[in-house]
Amino acid sequence: MEKIFTRFGDGTPTEMSESELRADLEAGTEDAADRGKIPPLTEDELNHLFDIFSSPYKFISVEPGQEIVLTYDGAHVKIRRHGLNVERIQGLQIYEKVMGADTLELCHVDYSFKPIKPIVTFEQPVMEQALLTTHAPMFYGAMPNLGLYSQPDGPFPNPAELMPAGKIEEAQASHELAVKEAVRDIVFVGSCMIECGADGINIDSTGAAGDADFLAALLATQQLKEKYPHTCVEIGMAGEFILGMHAGLEFEGTRLAGLYPHDQVKLVEKAGGTIYGPVVNTNTTESTPWNVARVVTFTKAVGEVAKIPIHPNMGMGVGAVPTCDHPPIDTVSRASKAMVEICRLDGL
Repeated sequence: MEKIFTRFGDGTPTEMSESELRADLEAGTEDAADRGKIPPLTEDELNHLFDIFSSPYKFISVEPGQEIVLTYDGAHVKIRRHGLNVERIQGLQIYEKVMGADTLELCHVDYSFKPIKPIVTFEQPVMEQALLTTHAPMFYGAMPNLGLYSQPDGPFPNPAELMPAGKIEEAQASHELAVKEAVRDIVFVGSCMIECGADGINIDSTGAAGDADFLAALLATQQLKEKYPHTCVEIGMAGEFILGMHAGLEFEGTRLAGLYPHDQVKLVEKAGGTIYGPVVNTNTTESTPWNVARVVTFTKAVGEVAKIPIHPNMGMGVGAVPTCDHPPIDTVSRASKAMVEICRLDGL
C-alpha cells in the first residue's frame, strides 16, 4: 500500500507506512491508559481508527443519523480572527444562519469573569439584542482565570513569586483568597446574564491556573445552580490534568490536584454542572494518529462514568486537533469521526 498521509500535532504534513500507523495508534492509547490508569482501546477500536486514518479522502464524516450537537465558544471572536470585520451580534448570526451552529455563545474579547464584572451592564443589552435576532440556545462565556487575581494585575500576592522563595503557606493562602473573589465574580456576572435571558453560562478553560481555578468553577457552579436550578451551566476544561498549584484543595472530600477527566466529571456532577467539556492536550511532536488514539482513550473513560452530557473540547491544541490557527480539515474530520464513533458523546 502507498504511504498514508497524516500530520503531526503542530499541523506539519507527514507520511506513514501501515506498520508505523499501527504502532502510533497503539502507543497513543497506551500512553493515555498508563497516565489515567484506565483501559486502553480494544483491538476492534484500534482497527476502526486504522480504517479512519487509512482513508484516502481529504474529508470524512460519520454516517447519516450519527450526527451530534456542536457547541462553540467565542464564536464571534473567531469570526473576526479570520478577517471578517463584523460586530458580535453579526458574528453570531453568521455562525447560526450561514454555518448552521447548534448553539451560540456571546462573550467579551477579554474572556475572563474578573474584567467583565465592571462592564456587565454594557454586556446585558448586547445579550438581549442577540437573543432577539437568533434562535439557537445562547450561552454567555468566560474563564475563571485566577491569574488575574495575583499581583500586579490583582489584589493578592503572586503565588508564582512566593513558591520559589519557599513561602509555601503564603502561596496557598493567596490561592484560597483568589478562589473566594473569583467565585463572587463568576456568580455575579453569571447571575446578571441569566437575568437578562441567557440560556446558559459557559465557565471555560477551567483549571488553567491549577486546582484553585478548578475549585472556583465548581463552587460558582454550585451557587449558580442553587439560584437558577433550570439554567444550563457548562464547565469546559483547560487541560487533561489538574495541576496542583495549591496541592491541598478539595471539593466534597476529593482532592483536586492530579485528577484526570474521568474523575473530573464526577465533581462537575456533584457541583450541579449541566454539561462537562473534557480536554486532552495535543502533543505537537507526535503524529495525529497517536494523538487521536490518546484522546479517544481518555474520552471513552469519561463517557463510561458520566451521568451528565459530555461535550469534549476539540479545537486548536486540544482533542487531537493540531496546534495552529487554522486546523486542517483532514485532521479535524478524522479526529471528530473517531470521537463520535468510539466514545459516548452528547456533543463536541
